[in-house]
Amino acid sequence: MLQKKWLTILAAALLSTSLTGCGDKKKDPNAAYAPKSITMVAPSDAGGGWDKTARSITKIMSDTKLVAVPMSVENAPGASGAKFLAAYLAKDVGNDAKLFVSSPPILINNLKKDGSPSGYKDVTPLAALTQDFGVLAVKTDSPIKDVEELIAKIKADPSKVSIAGGSSPGSMDHLLALLPLQKSGVDIAKVKYLPFDGGGKAVVALLGGEAEVLSTDASGVAEMAKAGKVRVLSVSAPARLTEGPLTAVPTLKESGIDAEFIIWRGVFGPKDMSPMAYKYWQTALKNLSDKPEWKTELQTQGWTGDFKDGEQFKAFLAQQEATLSRLLSSLGLAK
Repeated sequence: MLQKKWLTILAAALLSTSLTGCGDKKKDPNAAYAPKSITMVAPSDAGGGWDKTARSITKIMSDTKLVAVPMSVENAPGASGAKFLAAYLAKDVGNDAKLFVSSPPILINNLKKDGSPSGYKDVTPLAALTQDFGVLAVKTDSPIKDVEELIAKIKADPSKVSIAGGSSPGSMDHLLALLPLQKSGVDIAKVKYLPFDGGGKAVVALLGGEAEVLSTDASGVAEMAKAGKVRVLSVSAPARLTEGPLTAVPTLKESGIDAEFIIWRGVFGPKDMSPMAYKYWQTALKNLSDKPEWKTELQTQGWTGDFKDGEQFKAFLAQQEATLSRLLSSLGLAK
């Protein structure tokens, strides 16, 4: 039913766009790229990983004069980015001045049951910039001391442990929670997951006592862990983090759970982006990744730099799509 709803909305919007734009001329491939301003969209509320990434990119690009025109961030929450993507495909066809930040949900939303009919192949991947990892965390006064205790408590009665995440059911934060549980023999169909529109709201739910556990990205809780507000039980990295306040947190594998999950983040533009705009952003984003100010920002946010240009990013996304498809299938969540 949800799949049909997405198809209906997208088809109607695309039809409207095609009717109003049928007189448009084809883009001149040699036309200069000279936008008056740039909008970077974070498809979530303020406070989460997408929002922080979009704001970091725009701030440093503006401060270092990599982009000479005004840059702004726009928040567009809803359905883990799927709502924004449907609107973007319908309303921003050919809008080379409107880019957006995304991560694994652009793949997951398209692969999961009743998910979005659209995905990364419907836009232009411009560059991957960072890597992050998933964590499971509790308040510091929680009786749960480690991930083994968490799993034992959920196994005993899944209905009594609520897990908050900043994405919809079946999307990234949900998968981050389900993966180690499924690997540990938990009946994941009974796990109580509370979805929120963005990591910021999920954190509020944890600190306010609405949820007992938080599933989110490592950078989203690093400062709270440093301040003693949360206890991070595990990290989904292949090895322990070497910088920041989470270096003492064990990986899932160290806890006896054969699982890892990388949260990449990158920048995308419209599918029919002009050649000159694409060339501009390949240069600008590569220069951003080399800036000392960006490297400082990575350390501040707890991110790992992982630049891939447009072509490398597309190849990486194809590999990630295959990996996530297998994961969703193993969890019974694939189309």
